[in-house]
Amino acid sequence: MNDTLAHLVTRQAERRPEAVAVVDCGHALTYADLEVRSRRLAARLLAEGCTPGDRICLLMPKSLQAIVGLLGIYRAACIYVPLDPSSPAPRLAKMIDSCAPRFILAGGPVGRTLDQILADRQRGSVIDVGWLGEDPPGASAFQPRFAATDLGGGDDILRAPAGAPTDTAHILFTSGSTGTPKGVIITHANVLHFVDWGTRYFGMQDSDRVSCHPPLHFDLSLFDIFGAFAVGAELHLVPPQASLLPTTLAEFIRASRLTQWFSVPSVLNYMAKFDVVRPGDFPELRRLLWCGEVFPTPALAYWMRRLPHVAFTNLYGPTETTIASSYYRVPGGPANDRQAIPIGTACDGEDLLILDDDLRPVRDGEVGDLYIGGPGLSPGYWNDPEKTRQVFLSRHGDRIYRTGDLARRGEDGLVYFVGRADAQVKSRGYRIELGEIETCLGALDGVRECAVVAIPTDRFEGTILCCAYVPVEEEMNPTALRQGLGRLLPAHMLPSRWQAYDRLPRNANGKIDRAVLKETFEHHEAASA
Repeated sequence: MNDTLAHLVTRQAERRPEAVAVVDCGHALTYADLEVRSRRLAARLLAEGCTPGDRICLLMPKSLQAIVGLLGIYRAACIYVPLDPSSPAPRLAKMIDSCAPRFILAGGPVGRTLDQILADRQRGSVIDVGWLGEDPPGASAFQPRFAATDLGGGDDILRAPAGAPTDTAHILFTSGSTGTPKGVIITHANVLHFVDWGTRYFGMQDSDRVSCHPPLHFDLSLFDIFGAFAVGAELHLVPPQASLLPTTLAEFIRASRLTQWFSVPSVLNYMAKFDVVRPGDFPELRRLLWCGEVFPTPALAYWMRRLPHVAFTNLYGPTETTIASSYYRVPGGPANDRQAIPIGTACDGEDLLILDDDLRPVRDGEVGDLYIGGPGLSPGYWNDPEKTRQVFLSRHGDRIYRTGDLARRGEDGLVYFVGRADAQVKSRGYRIELGEIETCLGALDGVRECAVVAIPTDRFEGTILCCAYVPVEEEMNPTALRQGLGRLLPAHMLPSRWQAYDRLPRNANGKIDRAVLKETFEHHEAASA
């Protein structure tokens, strides 16, 4: 197989050019539209001096033009770097500095953020901007090299395919414990392997209408997009406003007549809490998939009772192993609200290994560190060989990834997730390094000392982020801290529980006693319930 991800669209454009490829708020593009527009964009990028392997950032909300943008980047044999438009400019600037992009493709309400990013850069370090938004950027200081309206000609269409499966397709930034986000390298072959397995296992067809709920910087979106394109299905972009209310999200599924839904469990838990799913609802929905965190068993039971016609599948896998590495189709409603749902068995070609500290297999039933091997493994972290060596290891000549998760193998032969072995947590489906939050808090003038812990909850967020801090002055209250931290981190990384201390508790080794802090926050949470 010598394809890249963009070739999936080319095949569909040749086979069914007038078939709908992407739908967004009532507007649609066919596969022929995607093919032509992405080739024109690639031609323009090459004409502007982009060369294979150049990084190109995409800073715009999920939209038809954003999908054209990522395909155009691939067609130019460049590397796609999706950025979260809702993140603060200082955090985005760290990612941009790390990957040193040749271009930023932007659109939507990001003009002020882009101004701030570009203004803070040193002289001589210039990044060109291509504006893909329907409306001009407004009163912004930057001047785009080109706009979407400049891509309408017919003579500039790129005709020669570019790139190879082993090329880097994209760099996905995740939370980093040092305060600097980590860039995970993913190749075309990594994604194509999972897409090939997923479309076969789930029996996806060109008659499917597939959701795209995650933002583009979240790796789950890759299966939505390229799973749909691989089979010639319709991709339905879920607008952010649809997620504001559980009733609106349910109505989106009905109105779009979706046949496949894929999201983090917190979204599904949210809808269950508000009881928005009717018995026998969503009659055309065939498959419901989730990944990214534990789906609370009571909420799963709620969904399964109301939708007996739907197949429910739990997927598991960190960004470093490409979308997912294991699966478990739930055969029937859970027996009780405490029944654990396994992460299951490895996808074709993947390996799930539960090992001890010496990389030896633990016995069934024992808890060990979860490692993953197989064709989904990332080549490593962008420009960080030391961090790559720390977690991508060699065992018996095979390359494996240390997930940082704890797991056990049950008597049924299935793998069960137990918890995290470090300070990395999942909240609202996002992977978060607590150390990054602490680093940013420590940069605030009003904080003398701080510690961030996470406690579990059965509510929407899945995990509650809690901050214990020692203020420099009494006036430094949680509201002021949250405002200051909000200038450095996205909303999903801001603690929702705060507690001021004169001095943080210490253990016998003189370290901050995080176990005591967790117990304190859990006690407060239980008392307020």
